[in-house]
Amino acid sequence: MNQAARRIGRTLAFVLPVVLVLSGTLAVATVPWTESSQHDSQLLASAEKASSKAGSRAPQDILRDRLLTELQQKDPAAALTELQRATTARPSLAKHCVGIARSLGRAAVAKYGPVQAQKFSRPVCDTAFASGVAAGQ
Repeated sequence: MNQAARRIGRTLAFVLPVVLVLSGTLAVATVPWTESSQHDSQLLASAEKASSKAGSRAPQDILRDRLLTELQQKDPAAALTELQRATTARPSLAKHCVGIARSLGRAAVAKYGPVQAQKFSRPVCDTAFASGVAAGQ
């Protein structure tokens, strides 16, 4: 009996972490991070239009402002999804992704508090949103 219990324990000790890692990976993989839609083209078109009106404002600044507004109106998850879509649709914005995600993290802390803001964290631009949340505390 003791040896059977030990064998079951060893099997669970090996299998359980593998199952948890795989299920987490599958959960992240099923999120449509790079899904292209008409909304993406509207976002980029409005950013370009605003850019031409503003003249001196850079596209990443316009995008940051739009996403901060979206965070205030909806939630950080919606803003992070839009950030991922915008950087996928316009690769030149990718180098600004970390800074924008940190700004969103700080704004999320201001609106929701550090504990609630961390719940919105996503793997957009590595861990930039999470570092923005940490900086906003």
